[in-house]
Amino acid sequence: MILSRNLCFARGGSPLVEDASFQLHPGWKVGLVGANGCGKSSFLALLRGELHAERGDLEWPARWTVAHVAQDTPALPDAALEFTLDGDAELRRIERELAAAEAAHEGMRIAELHGRLEEIGGYAARARAAELLHGLGFADADFARPVAEFSGGWRVRLNLARALMCRSDLLLLDEPTNHLDLDAVLWLEGWLKSYAGTLLMISHDRDFLDAVVGQTLHIESCRMTLYSGNYSAFERTRAERLAAQQAMHEKQLREVAHLEKFVERFRAKATKARQAQSRIKALARMEEIAAAHVDTPFSFRFREPEGFSDPLLAIENAAVGYGDAPLLERITLTLRPGARLGLLGRNGAGKSTLVKLLVGDLPPLAGVRREGRHLAIGYFAQHQVELLRPEESPLQHLVRQEPQTREQELRDYLGGFDFRGDMVTAPCGRFSGGEKARLVLALLIRRRPNLLLLDEPTNHLDLEMREALTLALQETDAGVVLVSHDRHLLRTTCDELWLVADGAVRPFDGDLDDYAAWLAEARAAQKTPDESKAARRDARVLAAGERQALLARRRPLVKETEKLEKQLAGWQAELAGLDEQLADPEIYAAPDRARLETLHRRQAELQAAIASAEERWLEVQDELEGLPTP
Repeated sequence: MILSRNLCFARGGSPLVEDASFQLHPGWKVGLVGANGCGKSSFLALLRGELHAERGDLEWPARWTVAHVAQDTPALPDAALEFTLDGDAELRRIERELAAAEAAHEGMRIAELHGRLEEIGGYAARARAAELLHGLGFADADFARPVAEFSGGWRVRLNLARALMCRSDLLLLDEPTNHLDLDAVLWLEGWLKSYAGTLLMISHDRDFLDAVVGQTLHIESCRMTLYSGNYSAFERTRAERLAAQQAMHEKQLREVAHLEKFVERFRAKATKARQAQSRIKALARMEEIAAAHVDTPFSFRFREPEGFSDPLLAIENAAVGYGDAPLLERITLTLRPGARLGLLGRNGAGKSTLVKLLVGDLPPLAGVRREGRHLAIGYFAQHQVELLRPEESPLQHLVRQEPQTREQELRDYLGGFDFRGDMVTAPCGRFSGGEKARLVLALLIRRRPNLLLLDEPTNHLDLEMREALTLALQETDAGVVLVSHDRHLLRTTCDELWLVADGAVRPFDGDLDDYAAWLAEARAAQKTPDESKAARRDARVLAAGERQALLARRRPLVKETEKLEKQLAGWQAELAGLDEQLADPEIYAAPDRARLETLHRRQAELQAAIASAEERWLEVQDELEGLPTP
């Protein structure tokens, strides 16, 4: 188990946690939660041995293998599949030692290594690595590509695959769903559920946490508290505690009343469609968790748009793609004020391409894109974070956008996004990914858009900021088109789901659970003859490997048998000659005592050697008979 006793640790001289005592048992899946900067990543660094405790103890079994996702991936020439296989250090060590033993013709060592390779599932390692890469969105053609050819986000996925490849006892994951799409998130969720070791995970995806973890470790006010249950159970417990505090209780009542109005509003609009009913349930559930977020540092709302058009944007029989090749065709979509669309689809299906068509960054290759007279688009995509001016502060960015507005008003607005004190005037180049994403959202919201096009807006955002964004999206009358792997955000924000698949865009009749089932069916349908052939090939390779292992185990035994038989034949012939000499009476007629002693001594040596060799020959024969026939 992992045992913490009066643990204290700090960063840069600032205390993060003091006097933490708890036990994490083998096989537990633990979610590590808390505000940004509270010490979550530092605690994982302690477990990796990269940070040392100020006081107290943090212990776990020395024999445990600890796996984690590397933060950086150099531009390596290694193939993606080989890079993933490197995650199993023992497998690679055995492969190296086996090559050396075969070069040296060390039969016994070869047999031992093949036996260990079989024990760790080494013959199926390549198939296991391929399954990991497929699950994380890589195609077969990517397996042989050098790591250096992949973009940053795909290298993060390779690092994750490499960590999962390790046969670890303790797995440490820090925001594993960042840079993943919904398909890969669902696959990773299933993989982690079946993980046999101990898992300690930081995540800002509440649905992902709820599905995977069974315990929650919360860091707050320099204290670490272990809660039984998933993230929702933790929220309920914490809400009950906060509600007991009068000031918090009053704020909670105001927040719940605010939410109730929205639940009633959307209940009045609901139809019998599963998605509408699913959303009502999600909104109703938000009332239960509101109290757990009453002390959030974020407080903002979308500003009222200056005007609306109906429709805001219309796409008629359009095609879009890159160059002259359409990726999506026959797109017909009308966006009106108050529309709430969530886009679903597998990686590479064209979700981001469709959003670029809606934004106007990609012109239609065919058909019509028609804007309403008062259309004002607010577009969020990850590349916009890179467009921030690193030498400028959040306040300077906002002043550039609104030069006539009073500085205090802009400071108050930025405070709602938790840019307070020195952060308001600090250069944003030093900010974390989450802080930069918050700044981009603050600048976007301030422009009063009436159509929000959000492509993975929650990447790098913590749970509190995601909850604040969810509430803000509930309030606005602007149209919303959302691409996200955050299922909680999709459920609570979207009235309609649209599926981007097979070169087309169409309404999806169902909710996110139906989409997960659709993905499972799609994966099953993709078991093509080529893949079956590959599976048979892998099976043949596995069988051949097992035969080689068996032959490798038999070969030294057979050679030892042959050697023993050859030695026995020679010794028995020599002993027969000695016996014949010692049986001749003439040798005793004129005795040569020295010669007689030498003959008797050699006779005894041969008899002992023969007895020992015969015993070993019987043992080897027993071993051979116990092995299956290759």
